[in-house]
Amino acid sequence: MNDTGCIAFLQWALPRLDLHWPGFRKVRRQICKRLHRRLRDLRLADLGAYRARLDTDPAEWRVLDDCCHVTISRFYRDRHVFDALRRRVLPDIAARAEREQHEARVWSAGCASGEEPYTLKILWDMEIAGGYPQVSLLVIATDADTNMLARARKACFEATSLHDLPCDLIGKAFDPTGPLFCLKPQFRKGIEFLHQDLRSEAPAVLFDIILCRYVAFTYFAPPLRQQVLGRILERLLPNGYLVIGTHEQLPGNGAALTPLAGVPAIFQKASKPR
Repeated sequence: MNDTGCIAFLQWALPRLDLHWPGFRKVRRQICKRLHRRLRDLRLADLGAYRARLDTDPAEWRVLDDCCHVTISRFYRDRHVFDALRRRVLPDIAARAEREQHEARVWSAGCASGEEPYTLKILWDMEIAGGYPQVSLLVIATDADTNMLARARKACFEATSLHDLPCDLIGKAFDPTGPLFCLKPQFRKGIEFLHQDLRSEAPAVLFDIILCRYVAFTYFAPPLRQQVLGRILERLLPNGYLVIGTHEQLPGNGAALTPLAGVPAIFQKASKPR
């Protein structure tokens, strides 16, 4: 399978999965390697034969969809975004939760192997919880890939996943275990990992912060992005925050959101009576 042939196949197949080819351009080799393994498992000669298989076997589309999950993740990814969460957003939602006497709630959508929700929990426990002892934090982390969720629940990571995390946090939050760094048990509490497909599902509760980074607004087709953003807005509390990827843009129905000053990847929802 050469690169040109794989690109042509993806340009044909991705729209049929409500996915957007331009978002996959830089990560296509990850997907092409999975396709190569799938052809080998099915004993098919090439992608032309695989297209014929898809035409006659509807269940194979689900397998192809699984092959297209992008699993790039690391702790504290986009440092300036997490710096803003650490210094501005988390203290704000903690103060509001204390004032209104409810728990703080965060949704990490497309959590992959868990680096994003665990980063938030580390920041909360180390820097926020002491000032707001009456406020508990619930983090719901969802992903469509069961293998990634299994890795997330183990909470053990290679050193490369921690490169962006401030060194003082690494020393306090992780125990070295051979070549891996395993998150200490106290930083795993309060996180629920759920198997959900963002294209059609969302947790039932409302949230103070929703992180939807490098999933919907990179890989989904434009009409589906609109639908997902609408679902997100329904789940986001007034004055709540939406965090997207630094190179992503919101679709047209994001008028209820205002960019956080100096951090265009973080948006705040307009206020109204709770």
